[in-house]
Amino acid sequence: MDRAVRELDLSNCGPGFVIDRAGVVPGLRSSAAFFTFLRANLVLTPSAVSSTTNTPYLEPYEYSPQPYLVPSSPSPLAANPPLTPLDDIPPLSLDTLSTHDDKTEGLRLVADSVAQMRQRAARSLALHPLCLGVLAAAWGLVYRCVYLPEPSGDAGRAILLACGVAVAYLFAVRYRADGYVALAEDISWAWLKPDYPSGEQDIMLGARCGDVLVGALVLRLEPKTRGARPGHAPRRKNRSRAATLRGGNGVVRAWTTRLENRGQGVGRDLLLAAVRKTKEQCGKDAQVGFAREHANSAMLLPPVFNGAFRRDENRAAKALEEAVAEWEASKKRKR
Repeated sequence: MDRAVRELDLSNCGPGFVIDRAGVVPGLRSSAAFFTFLRANLVLTPSAVSSTTNTPYLEPYEYSPQPYLVPSSPSPLAANPPLTPLDDIPPLSLDTLSTHDDKTEGLRLVADSVAQMRQRAARSLALHPLCLGVLAAAWGLVYRCVYLPEPSGDAGRAILLACGVAVAYLFAVRYRADGYVALAEDISWAWLKPDYPSGEQDIMLGARCGDVLVGALVLRLEPKTRGARPGHAPRRKNRSRAATLRGGNGVVRAWTTRLENRGQGVGRDLLLAAVRKTKEQCGKDAQVGFAREHANSAMLLPPVFNGAFRRDENRAAKALEEAVAEWEASKKRKR
């Protein structure tokens, strides 16, 4: 038994065993050199740790909190500030245009919207498949009559004639759409006067972004009963204007927003203000709609080319219905 213990493989013994002549005796060597060796092999400095795991640091150290370090590179928001700070955006205000200058500015805005219809009409004509087919047929005629009969093909004359056909095509499109400029010139002070005997001008609502007028809406409040003959006086002369409007309707004669501010909700706010104005003066059951011949209702092109204008009419009618529904929903919430 003692011989077997003495022949035991020393590789199975740990560093804490001491071998003497008598055999294997378990025990710890308490020499200073052994503990120094053990401490040197167990110490891990923070710079030696390459992984992100929490490796124990066995060497005693003193902890001192590090101050907050500002990153050397600025953040993307600091490097690229917003293009337009929110504090610099002027608020949107809605009010009734009552002064002469304000109404003149509103009429100019309405006239500009009518003049801009010329561009829509010209685009519809120039890019319509029927007109493009006519242009292609004219180019084919030039190619066949000018380029092919020549033995070597007169390319220069054919190209010159093709360019002339294109210029004539564009001039014809512009001439056909110029009628909207004349309609824009008719938007004047006389256009504001209604056709019923009271002789009062229509109400003009404006939307301002700061000091700039960015939207205008012309609203006509029609009484429930209107005189059958021009100049017909009402039976009760002392009847006030507010009393005659009870039970009447609101008619939108013009609704426009400046080109740079479209798609920002300005037109929706104007329609909501028109609905509120009509309900306040004509009663909660008053109807609000667009006039049959409002400022932007003219379609000077043949019906086949008016698809873009008809889509605009449908979007405007839908926006007005949403404004009425929003007003009714707000009244129900207040109740």
